[in-house]
Amino acid sequence: MRTPLGRVRNLGSSHSGTTDFWRQRLTAVAMTLLIVPVIVIVLMLIGRNHAGAAQILGSIPIAIILVLFIIASAWHMKIGMQIIIEDYVHNETLKLVGVMANNFFCIAVALSSIYAILKLSSGV
Repeated sequence: MRTPLGRVRNLGSSHSGTTDFWRQRLTAVAMTLLIVPVIVIVLMLIGRNHAGAAQILGSIPIAIILVLFIIASAWHMKIGMQIIIEDYVHNETLKLVGVMANNFFCIAVALSSIYAILKLSSGV
């Protein structure tokens, strides 16, 4: 069912309205599964100096768990903020700038966090 104006402008369903919804649920499930190992890793790091932390993070499985958690968290954060910006910012220019800033911020956070984990896990 389309309105006459919608037919004239050829506006209709984009058939992709639930993609972000399902991606956000997927990242939420991934973070839920990874939170217990991440908490255990953080508890293992409490009270350690840099050498002790580097020794713990030098383990490949621990680095992989942390990197997966960072990726899932950053992706989840990006989707959530993008939905908020798209829903509540009504100025199109400001909306575009907000979405672009959100994308750059989430990528910067993810890359810097992954770099830190990989640097610590490599022992450099």
